[in-house]
Amino acid sequence: MALSLTGLEPLIIGRMAFFAIVMALLLEQVRPMAAGNVFSTLVRRWVRGVGRNVDAGTARHAWLAWALAVGTPALLALGLHKALMWLGGWPLALLWGVAVLYLTLGLRQFGHHFTGLREALEADDEARARQLLAQWQQVDVATLPRAEIVRHVLEHAVLTAHRHVFGVLAWFSLGALFGLGPAGALIYRVADFVARYWGRKARAADGSASPALGAAAQAAWHAMDWLPARLTAVGFAIAGSFEDAIDVWRRYAPRLGGGGNEGVILAATAGAMDVRLGHPGAALPGRAPQASHLTQVVGLVWRTVALWLLLLVLLTLAHVLG
Repeated sequence: MALSLTGLEPLIIGRMAFFAIVMALLLEQVRPMAAGNVFSTLVRRWVRGVGRNVDAGTARHAWLAWALAVGTPALLALGLHKALMWLGGWPLALLWGVAVLYLTLGLRQFGHHFTGLREALEADDEARARQLLAQWQQVDVATLPRAEIVRHVLEHAVLTAHRHVFGVLAWFSLGALFGLGPAGALIYRVADFVARYWGRKARAADGSASPALGAAAQAAWHAMDWLPARLTAVGFAIAGSFEDAIDVWRRYAPRLGGGGNEGVILAATAGAMDVRLGHPGAALPGRAPQASHLTQVVGLVWRTVALWLLLLVLLTLAHVLG
């Protein structure tokens, strides 16, 4: 039965979002999705098929391909959410929200890479750390000094945590607020994959994707990630050293991550943890990256997760009491 427009509806929606996030995070910790799981495989096949059939090399066809690739799964998720609300009310919709979040969150999907690197660096096994970092980032790190290895791990960890956790939570919460159910989380996750997949294909020598397709996917992703990136940066600032994070963000963000959304996250992280991130030419303040910072960044991420949950509860109560 559909919810009526009563004063209790915001509270029910807020509770659904809160419990869906908590349950999905717990489930993901207990049984994380493996790399190359069925969901990832289906998304990859879908995006590849859309690109092959719609991409004609023009901007108009590129945006049409992006809308189909991202919008179709989101519409299916929204339709199922509405059907479950009509058939069984919020309990069934809650379970669907947990399922979608479980598929789209990925904190533990990269956690084993980070844990292995931290253990190798703490044991002073730099050869092992270089091997693991090369496998994780698919880059050549054979000549990097120890501090640069730690810097790469820190940067990749916080950016991955943003894309796989905080960005998903931001779009899931916004979607729930506007009656989209869990569709927002799916929109964000598929848009992230589309930007990386089509961007890589557009740069490939075989021309498997047109430059217009790669450009459209990147432009859409930048716009969609603008607000989540800044919410993540604010969360890191509150969970760390607030004044330093805001100062480094304001002064140095344009020098990091190509001056885009990633630069905002890296600058806020650097200030929050008092660690020097970015390439040496960025000349950021802070301490040189050390293995101890790897433990600190784990605490920063989990404190920010707790902050998200607290904020969701407070906003729900404020909406109801107001």
